[in-house]
Amino acid sequence: MAGSPMLTNDAVIFGILALMLGFVFWTSESGHPFWKRFYRIFPPLLLAYFLPSLLTTFDVVDPEQSQLYFMASRYLLPAALILLTAVADLPGTMKLGPKALIMFFTGTVGIILGGPIAIYILKLVAPDLVAIEGEDAVWRGMSTLAGSWIGGAANQTALREIFGTGGDAFSIWVAVDVLVASVWLAMMLWVAANQERVDRWLKADVSALEAVKAKAQAFEAQHARIPSLRDLILILAVGFGATGVCHFAADVLTPFFKTNFPDAAQLSVHSPFFWIVVVATIIGVALSFTPVRKLQGAGAMKVGSLFVYILVATVGLQMNILALRDTPIFFAVGAIWLALHALLVIGVARLIRAPSFFMAIGSEANIGGAASAPAVAAAFHPSLIPVGALLAVLGYIVGTFGGWLTGQLMRLISGQ
Repeated sequence: MAGSPMLTNDAVIFGILALMLGFVFWTSESGHPFWKRFYRIFPPLLLAYFLPSLLTTFDVVDPEQSQLYFMASRYLLPAALILLTAVADLPGTMKLGPKALIMFFTGTVGIILGGPIAIYILKLVAPDLVAIEGEDAVWRGMSTLAGSWIGGAANQTALREIFGTGGDAFSIWVAVDVLVASVWLAMMLWVAANQERVDRWLKADVSALEAVKAKAQAFEAQHARIPSLRDLILILAVGFGATGVCHFAADVLTPFFKTNFPDAAQLSVHSPFFWIVVVATIIGVALSFTPVRKLQGAGAMKVGSLFVYILVATVGLQMNILALRDTPIFFAVGAIWLALHALLVIGVARLIRAPSFFMAIGSEANIGGAASAPAVAAAFHPSLIPVGALLAVLGYIVGTFGGWLTGQLMRLISGQ
């Protein structure tokens, strides 16, 4: 960033984020005609994501100095995954069919094929850039982006080591990753807010999805009650108690795999965050078959959704719109790459008449990973969050292999 941020105290920044979320929800429930028209176009979750980005864009906050995203992704995200999965109708969710997997792997193929095409276009426009060799070669930097867009940060780091990407090249493509993926997240949230319109255009069969939503709403209505202090404490006990178990498991499993399987970094098993997400998902699935599921009636889904909104706000802090001023050609390449991914995902979704949820979550589980896929799922309906979480974990598993293949194809296109 150009200068020092105005605010560095996370307590102050968190207070501002809370006020922003309060403003969003207060206006979204307003009866004023302006706000009614506004939120028909821009969903509350999208605004909860965009407003915090202004703090970074105008140098009010430096996200690299703030620990809020770390706090939200390590504490609130696993708690939200646990709570929202624990109260979900998993048997019904599993009946949604194979379209979620089809769209996920379509998104993966879109990244693998889109990278070589994007670097070929760059070679036509700026051959001198593509001709750079050594650790700062463009294809090396783009290979780390492929790892991030199929899996996550752990896969991105693994590919940096595999291809020996230099620090300058890595930094450039991290910036491209943050900005371009952030814009894509905003678009997926828009799709969620306009899912009925998008589903009509896709000619999608949404009967199975609507059945899951209706069953979740019926279950909540059947067990609904005014939450007591005991209910709220039990919800927090389940969410954060299980989150503690996730961190404990990560502290044990990460060094175990580093010591006994030192060459398995490409599977993301050397990443504590990977294990936190995996264990949280497993615990949530297990709890959904216990009486814990009845906490849905006391507001467990609402508490989990609250955590998701806070997470989305902290993710929004990571985006600096003005970053486009720096090496704009690389941002253009990232946008072309993502557009190719989008064309393939949209084309296949229309071909197989997949609902907009499968299209959006299949793409976001690739591009955004564990932090944003559940948030996009929540924007469609909280009962669908387990699908987002499971696909994000799948992204971690295939991310390094997919990124490696993409890197090799881009290296060939580069002629190196």
